[in-house]
Amino acid sequence: MDAFFASVEQADNPEYRGKPVIVGGAERGVVCAASYEARRFGLRSAMPIFQAKKLCPGGIFLPVRMSRYKEMSRRVMEILHEISPLVEHVSIDEAFVDITGTECIHGHPCEMALHLKSRVLLATSLSCSVGIAPNKFLAKIASDFKKPNGLTIIEEADVQSFLESLAVRKIPGVGKRTAEELRKLGVNTAGDIMKFPARFWVKKFGKWGARLFEKAQGIDNSPVEPSSDPKSISAEETFARDVESVAEIEKMLLAQAEEVGRDLRKHGLRGRTVTLKLKFSDFKVITRSRTLTEPFDSTDLLFETARKLLCELKLSSKIRLVGVGVSGFSTGLSQMRIPDSAGPSRRRGHLDHALDAIQDRYGKEAIKRGRLLEPDN
Repeated sequence: MDAFFASVEQADNPEYRGKPVIVGGAERGVVCAASYEARRFGLRSAMPIFQAKKLCPGGIFLPVRMSRYKEMSRRVMEILHEISPLVEHVSIDEAFVDITGTECIHGHPCEMALHLKSRVLLATSLSCSVGIAPNKFLAKIASDFKKPNGLTIIEEADVQSFLESLAVRKIPGVGKRTAEELRKLGVNTAGDIMKFPARFWVKKFGKWGARLFEKAQGIDNSPVEPSSDPKSISAEETFARDVESVAEIEKMLLAQAEEVGRDLRKHGLRGRTVTLKLKFSDFKVITRSRTLTEPFDSTDLLFETARKLLCELKLSSKIRLVGVGVSGFSTGLSQMRIPDSAGPSRRRGHLDHALDAIQDRYGKEAIKRGRLLEPDN
């Protein structure tokens, strides 16, 4: 999808069309998405909001509406699943589709792509960019080639000529630092990579060097894998001001634990590893993790574990951002416990599910833990 979050806002609010729209956090947050009009001012994802406002003072800055973006994403993914059963969801706004052997149903890939783009536009009022190629690596590059609203097809016979002049920064996985190292070697295009043997790249970059050499030849044997459960679920937020109060940090952690716990139960997942993330006022980031003996989906247990990780740290400076996540998922039946010892855990589970049911029916503001209520003025 093209500038997905910002494009959704422009579709929902016609008065924003043709104007620089920036979706992100509060004043101290970061840019989540910028419309193409905003990108002309040098804005990009993950840029601090305060910096974005300096570059684009006339921009329209909007809060994140994740539920709306997820709704639009579902519409797009449903259309993709009508094309092929092999759809791999990469993110909320990107997917791979294996269309091998579907010509007899959908016609030539170019016709299929044009039809797909029309279907998406009709269903969402949004444009998308499509790349078609012999494998996932090349299809990804093709999809980015003529954004926005692009369509690029790389035929098997044209792969080598296409790669010969492809800038190395266009290769997925090549970041700014790696590109600079390659430039020092006189490597500016994928074709330049082939001037050195495979053993040279393995010695310099290890396994990734071998993968780089393969990409330079257009080799990618990874299949399109139908999407599975997420590998982690997390939440994080930047404070309106840098804080040093442990109580204030814990309050934020509890709100995040509720959000993550709710997502765990919604997806029928239980995890074992809790990760705490902190960003300090000097932008230094640290993470601390703990793996529990049994998988869980309890909000209270998640919060208690994250709070212990926080208490074990000696906070030497103020905190700018805090986050908590769960990974190491398992599904299915859980280990049975002796009834007496299972009592508190069972009661926690009943409480969590009762809260989920109330919020599903009446909204998230319908019921809150007392600790999360704002004090009376």
